[in-house]
Amino acid sequence: MAFKPSLTQRIVIAFALMSLLVAGAFALGMVGMVHVVEERLLTAQLGRDLDRLLKMETMDEWRAQPRADQLFHFSGGEEEFALPEDVAGVGEGFHELFRGELSYHAIVRLVDGRRYVLLQDQSDFERRENLMYVVVLVAFLLSVLVAILLGWLLARQVLAPVIRLAHQVRHRDQLLALAPPLAPDYAPDEVGQLAVAFDATLSQLRQTLEREQLFTSDVSHELRTPLMVLASSCELLLESPTLDGAARRQVQRIARATDEMGELVQTFLQLARAQSGQAERTPQATLRQVADEQLAHWREPIEAKGLRLDYLPGNDASTRYNAPLLRAVLGNLLRNAWHYTERGHIRLNLTAAGFSVEDSGAGIPEALRQSVFEPFVRGSAERGDGLGLGLSLVQRICAQEGWWIRLLPAEPHGCRFEVTLRRDL
Repeated sequence: MAFKPSLTQRIVIAFALMSLLVAGAFALGMVGMVHVVEERLLTAQLGRDLDRLLKMETMDEWRAQPRADQLFHFSGGEEEFALPEDVAGVGEGFHELFRGELSYHAIVRLVDGRRYVLLQDQSDFERRENLMYVVVLVAFLLSVLVAILLGWLLARQVLAPVIRLAHQVRHRDQLLALAPPLAPDYAPDEVGQLAVAFDATLSQLRQTLEREQLFTSDVSHELRTPLMVLASSCELLLESPTLDGAARRQVQRIARATDEMGELVQTFLQLARAQSGQAERTPQATLRQVADEQLAHWREPIEAKGLRLDYLPGNDASTRYNAPLLRAVLGNLLRNAWHYTERGHIRLNLTAAGFSVEDSGAGIPEALRQSVFEPFVRGSAERGDGLGLGLSLVQRICAQEGWWIRLLPAEPHGCRFEVTLRRDL
């Protein structure tokens, strides 16, 4: 999986890389500069010491002049002044020599065909050099850490208005007609331009939602009259003694479809009213009241189909909800279970946080679970004659009311819809 850093992480990474580049170049430059300067100073010092020794005329004077950390050798020298093999072939100038664990700085000079070598133990120099390397390394690491901290603080400061704008845009009240514009809260910079773009987009979205609500409300209202005509006509036809068995079954199917369409129209109308700000004037009821009402309506068709209806009322909570919308959610889930269950049971379980509707039908294939809440998505035709709008409406109502619905498989087969009405439990 490709790494996709956030904007904050990108800023921090940019600061860290910049610090690595600048501090690294500075550290390398400092190490190189100190190395060159110390080499030149050592060369000058050893050169002066060697010049002073060359002015001596006797070995006794040579023995007295070198410091305790220095060794003096020359061609043809005797005893301690004899020229060692490791420096016999070394050219003139400054060198570093290693003898086992010890290392020396050496200055070599040729005078009248004779080689003179002055060695100086560099243990003190190495200690100072190692200390300098540690200081440079610590400073380098501290600079990188400080750069990361500064990058994080700067990212928080820079992205604070962007995060605030994102929270405002996600707020549900931004879709209301009276929602204030976002742009006046921000400076006329890039974030302000983004706020202006959001204002324009949200304005178009509000207009679209308003037109949709008006259309849904008008259509739902106008459809009720022809549906009432269809329902009454079906009742009259069913009362006719001349209607044979096949024709009676067709009329009953028309009557059932008319009832479902009437409930669907009523749901659309209630949802349009809720979205237009009329939710405060809608009837309120507890979950237990709505569940008892829906069970009284659906018990007969469920049991007439040969199914067992299990009802687990739980504790009667006093929280009240939008009764028409809660009725639509629970009714659609019970209708869906009745449509797609041929044998077994349907179970309604009330909890303190919401409710669940479980059936023992064939269930919903895993490939359709992600799209089952989309409009006109339904199961196979052999297991029901719904329109494929019930679950879409349920999802829309839950999103409108701040409820949460999810689909789970039931054991050994079937499905379970869980609706959470209160997320604080």
